[in-house]
Formats: sequence, C-alpha cells, structure tokens
Amino acid sequence: MGDSTPLLSKSSEPPLLQKHLPSLDSTIELCLGEFGWAQFLQAIIVSFSWFFDAQQTFITVFTDAEPNWHCTSSSCNSSFSNLCQLPKSSWDWDRPKHVSIISEWALECSGSFITGLPASSFFIGCLIGGLVLSTLADSSLGRKKMLFLSCLMMSFTTLLTAFSTNIWIYSFLRFVTGFGRATIGTSALVLSTELVGKRWRGQVGIVGFFCFTLGFLSLPAIAYTHQSHSWRTLYFLTSIPTLFYSILVHFLVRESPRWLFVRGRKEDAISALKCISPSITMSFSSLSFEQETWNVDLYSAIGVLVKRKWAFRRLSAVMGTGFGIGMVYYGMPLALGSLDFNLYLSVTLNALSELPASLVAFFLIGKLNRRSSLLVFTILSGVCSILSVLKGFNPWAELQIGLELVSFFSACSAFNVLLIFTIELFPTCVRNSALSMVRQAVVLGGVFSPMLAAAGRANGGVVSYGVFGVVVGLCGLFVVCLPETRGRGICDTMDEEEHKETANCIAVGLVV
Repeated sequence: MGDSTPLLSKSSEPPLLQKHLPSLDSTIELCLGEFGWAQFLQAIIVSFSWFFDAQQTFITVFTDAEPNWHCTSSSCNSSFSNLCQLPKSSWDWDRPKHVSIISEWALECSGSFITGLPASSFFIGCLIGGLVLSTLADSSLGRKKMLFLSCLMMSFTTLLTAFSTNIWIYSFLRFVTGFGRATIGTSALVLSTELVGKRWRGQVGIVGFFCFTLGFLSLPAIAYTHQSHSWRTLYFLTSIPTLFYSILVHFLVRESPRWLFVRGRKEDAISALKCISPSITMSFSSLSFEQETWNVDLYSAIGVLVKRKWAFRRLSAVMGTGFGIGMVYYGMPLALGSLDFNLYLSVTLNALSELPASLVAFFLIGKLNRRSSLLVFTILSGVCSILSVLKGFNPWAELQIGLELVSFFSACSAFNVLLIFTIELFPTCVRNSALSMVRQAVVLGGVFSPMLAAAGRANGGVVSYGVFGVVVGLCGLFVVCLPETRGRGICDTMDEEEHKETANCIAVGLVV
C-alpha cells in the first residue's frame, strides 16, 4: 500500500464536537471532489442490481396469471365467469397449459389464498430477510459483500424455482428468493450514495430507481415475446444474467470508504479512496475526524435507533409512511387483472410511469422539500386510487387506467423521495440499518397486497384500490413530524446527529 499514514489522527484533546472537526462527508468531498467519472461508474455498476431486483419483484404478475379460456362444447357459455362450475370437458385454455402455474397445476379453482401464496411468500421472505440481514451491511459484512451475497443467493434460488414441481415447492423457493433479495436495494442505494458529496447524492440515488424501472419494463417485453413458452422460461432468462452480475460486483466494486472508516479500518478506507480516484495527492495525516463512541456489532444499530428518542421518532415516521406507499407500489401491478384492460399493456404502462417518476426525482430532488413533496405525492396517490374504481365516476376503461397510472406514478415518486429522505435523516453508522427498516415497512405493505388484489377481482378492484387509496393517504401524514433535510450535510455518528438535532431545537426555540 502506497500510503499507510492513518486517515485518522488520534488525539487526547477536548471532545471533537466542540472543536467542529470536519465530518467524513466533507473529507470525502475534499479527497474526491463532489463527483467524478470513477464515482459515476461505480454508482452505475452498483445501481444496476435494482434491474434484477425489479424482475423478481414483479415476475409473478405473468408466471402466476390466470390465462384466458374458451368453450369447447355447446354446453358451455363463454360469458359465464365462474369456470369452476362448468364441466372440465366443456372448456379449455386459449394457450398451452405450461404458460402459467395456474393452468399447469390446475389451480383455477383453488381459491385466492392458494393462487396468491407464491407472491405473498415472496414478500414475507423479503420482510423476514430484511429483519434478519438488515444490520449485516452496517456491522460485519459491509455494503459490497452484502450486495454480492444477496444477488448471488437471488440468482441461485431463481434458477431453482424453474424446476418446481408443485405449488408448495414453488412458494417455498419464492420465499427463499425474497429472503435473499431483501437487502439488495438498500445495500446498493447506500453504497452508491456514500461515494459522493451532498450535491450529487440525490441524483446518484435516483440512478438505482432508473435501473429498477428498466428491470420492470423488461418483464412485459420478455413475457410477451415468450408468451407461448413455459412460465419456467422467465425464471431461466432472469436468473443467468443475475449470476454474471454477481461476479461482476465481486471483482469491480469497491467497498464504501465511509463504512470502512466508521468500522476503524483506516488503511482500507484510504486504499478504497485511492482506487476510486487514483489522482489523490493530498496528505491524509493532516485530517482529523469524529469517531463513533459506540461499537457497531450485529443488531446494535437497531438497538441504538430505538433507544434514542429523536432516532426512534424519525424511524417510526418514515416506516409508517413506507407502509402505505408499499401497499400501493407493490399492490397496484398485482391488481391490474381486475381492471378491464389488456394485462401486457397495463403492466407496460405502469412500468413506464416509473420512468417519469424517476426523472422528476432526478432533476428536482435538489429543489424539492422532502416533507412537502412526500405529503403531496401520497395524498394524490390516495385520491386517484379511490377515484379509479369509484362507481359512476369513470365510465371508460381509458379513464380508469389513467387514474390508476397517476396514482401509481405518485406512489413511485413518493417511494423515491422517501428513500433519499431516509438516507439524509440518519448518520453513516446506522444508515443502512435504518434504510433497511424502512424498506421492510414498504415490503410489509406489499405482504397484504396479493390478498387485497385477489379480493378485488370479484368486484372490479373496488376493495383493492379503495383500501390502497385510504391507507397511503393516511400514512403519508406521518411526515409532518420529521425535520426537513434538503441541502444539509449528512452526519457520520449518532453523537454528531444528536448534536445537530439539539442545536436545531434550540434555534427553533429562540425564534419562537
């Protein structure tokens, strides 16, 4: 190693907070500049994990869809909606049985619990995986290893899913896939944003949302071009690229210098900084930083978040908001079958609506107040969701899908802003854990989505979209008790963040 000089200078001088020593955020900006090509390439590679994450999140929209059917005898009436009351010999599927698990395993009369079990199992796996693995990226493994192992596990379980022989094995493998992918988005978002300064942090974070949109968009394209093939083909085609991507991450991505520093691995942090930007010539021996006063071991991050009142208040508010957003974000694509519109086209339009949501966030994240924008997006999403299924309000299918798209677009925008907001609310030492908890709240909303989507098929989506709208509108109100973070620097330790919180409260008291 070319320069083994400590990045931190040990000192027995007075407390660092009183001396106002530079934060890790300002030091990385000093070392690398606010943004550079090396950081951009790292962010692109890391953020592309969202592409494969999106594919596994929404793949059951096609693999678990109920195919269209037609009558094969005069005793059958094609206008009859319940084919379970028809003789089996009087009807048949429009396409080969292997295009969906419903037709291949004869699940058309099994009820919404069985047919919705794989999707619910996936989200339950995401929830449990997030709770079990959430702090590993902050403690022992780090951001890079967590991302690599999550992608690798997701690719293997996705491949195994293609060999499922019944609904129970299939649901179990979907559960394991959800468990494995639970920390992909969190690790990728935190790792990419920790490489840059505050000016570009929001834009870099949005890159992952673009990749997620592309992954979502790829699904209807793959499904449509292989609509006569087995549903297993979709799992094959999405698992192999994920495996190669995992290998790419292992060899090309560098660990977060911020995390290395907080963990006390100063020489590794310096090495990572120099690999990201080989042109660094400054002397590290002259730099001093505040060190964390508590040890970040497994699950201690969550304990600290709960014990400190300001952190618990923030975490509760963003998790409550995330629950409502998650119910709409994951539920609407699953409930599209209850609307009177082509499934492939409606899924494509929903995926495309994520693109303008990402563009809005990318170009306006530096100008948007986090609190007010979240409030507007959640209320708009709730109102449009309810109006899309309100009897007598939307006599045309085009108007119905239009309101649904506005609601989904608003939920996507709120989701994007919420993740950036969470990054800015919590310091480096617990940021990954806090973001993981918020994502688990989002996933928890998704756990209820398949059941609501199934319940809405019998009444044109009134139950599903009605509940979606009420929940997201009410949960969005939690953001009013959070501090605004636009334009402010991020902290690295709990003590530094608490010091800033106390200073802000004193300043507000003096103004009042």
